[in-house]
Amino acid sequence: MTAKIKPYNGAAAGWGAVRAVVSSIRHEMDVQHGLIALFHMNKVDGFDCPGCAWPDPKHTSSFDVCENGAKAVSWEATEKRADAEFFETNTVSELLGWEPRALEQTGRLTTPLKYEPSTDKYLPIEWEVAFAEIGQKLQSFNDPDVVEFYTSGRTSNEAAFLYQLFARMYGTNNFPDCSNMCHEPTSVGLMESIGVGKGTVKLEDFDHCDLVICIGHNPGTNHPRMLTSLREVALRGAKIIAINPMQEVGLTSFIAPQNPYEMLTDKGTHLASEYYHVRVGGDIALMKGVMRCLIELHEKSLSQGKEGILDIEFVQNHTKGYRELRTDVLNTAWEHIIESSGISQEDIHHLAASYASAKKTIICYGMGITQHEHGTQNVQQLVNLLLLKGNIGREGAGICPLRGHSNVQGDRTVGITEKPNSELLHNLNKRFGFIPPKKFGHSAVESMKAICSGKSNALICLGGNFAAAMPDSTTTYPMFKELELTVHLATKLNTSHLLVSKNSYVFPVLGRTEKDLQNGNYQFVSVEDSMSVVHSSCGVLTPASENLKSECEIIAGLAKATLGQEKVNWDELKSNYDLIRDHIEKVFPDFSHYNERVRKPGGFTLTNSASERRWLTASGRANFVTFPSLLEDPKIPSKKGIILATVRSHDQYNTTIYGMDDRYRGVYGQRDVLFISEETARSISVNDGERVNIIALKPDGTRSDRRMNQLKVVIYKMADKTAVTYFPESNHMITLDQYDKKSGIPAYKNIPIEIEICN
Repeated sequence: MTAKIKPYNGAAAGWGAVRAVVSSIRHEMDVQHGLIALFHMNKVDGFDCPGCAWPDPKHTSSFDVCENGAKAVSWEATEKRADAEFFETNTVSELLGWEPRALEQTGRLTTPLKYEPSTDKYLPIEWEVAFAEIGQKLQSFNDPDVVEFYTSGRTSNEAAFLYQLFARMYGTNNFPDCSNMCHEPTSVGLMESIGVGKGTVKLEDFDHCDLVICIGHNPGTNHPRMLTSLREVALRGAKIIAINPMQEVGLTSFIAPQNPYEMLTDKGTHLASEYYHVRVGGDIALMKGVMRCLIELHEKSLSQGKEGILDIEFVQNHTKGYRELRTDVLNTAWEHIIESSGISQEDIHHLAASYASAKKTIICYGMGITQHEHGTQNVQQLVNLLLLKGNIGREGAGICPLRGHSNVQGDRTVGITEKPNSELLHNLNKRFGFIPPKKFGHSAVESMKAICSGKSNALICLGGNFAAAMPDSTTTYPMFKELELTVHLATKLNTSHLLVSKNSYVFPVLGRTEKDLQNGNYQFVSVEDSMSVVHSSCGVLTPASENLKSECEIIAGLAKATLGQEKVNWDELKSNYDLIRDHIEKVFPDFSHYNERVRKPGGFTLTNSASERRWLTASGRANFVTFPSLLEDPKIPSKKGIILATVRSHDQYNTTIYGMDDRYRGVYGQRDVLFISEETARSISVNDGERVNIIALKPDGTRSDRRMNQLKVVIYKMADKTAVTYFPESNHMITLDQYDKKSGIPAYKNIPIEIEICN
């Protein structure tokens, strides 16, 4: 398609989404095949969407499909094949020169592969031979901590549980996973604040709230099924407020494809009634400004003999740290709040008034909040705001982190964590009769640092595109060749598979959409959505190849070859997933009667202590967490600096690029663009469509050698002193040292830069 910039003036979804779905199916798969898949997605007897983790109401809707969910299905269920003949034709060196999108467009992997250095090619290998070779290699390492066990969020509960059991029996807690790159500040920040590292709301709470604040997320692209819930909130007269650096169509209006009137009239439902363009890095300042207004309003009302704004009874009975929070926010200068946030004092007062007048508020947030060097503190300031009015632990209110992948939350629930608690280790010991390692393992950044320093010898990846998703590709990519072993479980070829080590394997796995037949019996798996609902997922399509294996089967094969079957009968577990679920419920008591409850329509909801106002924190209360203002922090916008954030395009999911369009932002046929505001463009004397270079700044404000050249300027409705470009092409703009020290998440959305006009 010809590259062009054409402003998008419509609503989210509507006919544009329908056309995109049809095009995606037509280009990837047989239409009949595609329709079968789509009609079984998010159904009781079907499979869970391999895209986002937004919950489905009881999994009983007649046709619950969004545009990007359909793209995910057609991408996985494509008729294209990357078979043995393809790898015989192409060397790894040649494939490394391909665009990442072209690699995935080759289609589904069909046979297990091993890299042969003499020919520079991946060649077919028998499953059992590969398992035996890998098992022997893992046995040869003297220290189990030299092996990194990476997990992608698409992995099922059953596979994730087997994986963590395998790794811990092997002797390590090295569990880098995609949560380390997206919502680790949620797990860390919420745990410290309210005693549980998950959101507190249920889908039904959106039926009872008075206000939804959407901050740092883009539902139109990253979790489109949420638009249905936001539409229902708006239609019943509740308010939606958007806080985001960029103007996103998915937060302004929505045409429901299932609604004939809206489709025929091309008139959507207006969503956010207020929209605040906060500067990147200014979220903490904005929240402090809102809290300062609330506290001042509250105390003024009390001094006038009126009822206060805050829920003082809740604050006194359920929280700790209010006095320290009050001191901090009242002592934060308005000059700093306005300069950092980019929001005027008048607008902050207006935002605070909207929150004060609402009785029940839900705050939804995404990676625009988490992917910062202070991502954990960003999350905690949102919780502070909710606690002031008792908006956690009651109907129609709470905190709602928007997990970006379909089971990233479930993987963590069943043990994928580098920091296991004592209860998990005790229960594993009791159930399986081995002593699990207690020493904390590596997160994603720590794993990559260990690989780069030579402290790690092996990397096993349960899905994902680990290398491409991480920062500092210029430094990290060359280090993979020093590893003794890499193993990838995948549906399609990606860049990480081509960063070969001394012994490299790629294993083709069943997709979420495909039937899983084990010993003559069809198996289902289970996943957990963003609101702690665990439900079944059962593929309906014929597998892409007879030589595919399920993730559970491959993990069991690797574990058996490495550890034997003295303590665990891996053959038995890979043949009957009910037995895996029996083990899960013994290790995690919240999963009691797992097999019975997961077979019920809609599954079951895990206990959430904070939603019941039981605070499993060290203080026994919900904690106001104070974070002093960092007036000199270079990651907070200054009068001179510009902060770069990385985002996905609309034709993208994580590192997977479906196409070259970003329809809602008006970008077509290209990805080499830089979004800036009109005010920023004017300040640096650049025009729409001109080319610029961007240079990352060091902590001392001087230029680094990290840059992106010849980006096309797109002047966009957004905050000033803010720039936006696409992930993962921009990942090299940050180092492995630019991350949140509390959670370990890389600061993908907080990169100080200079903009240089091309000659």
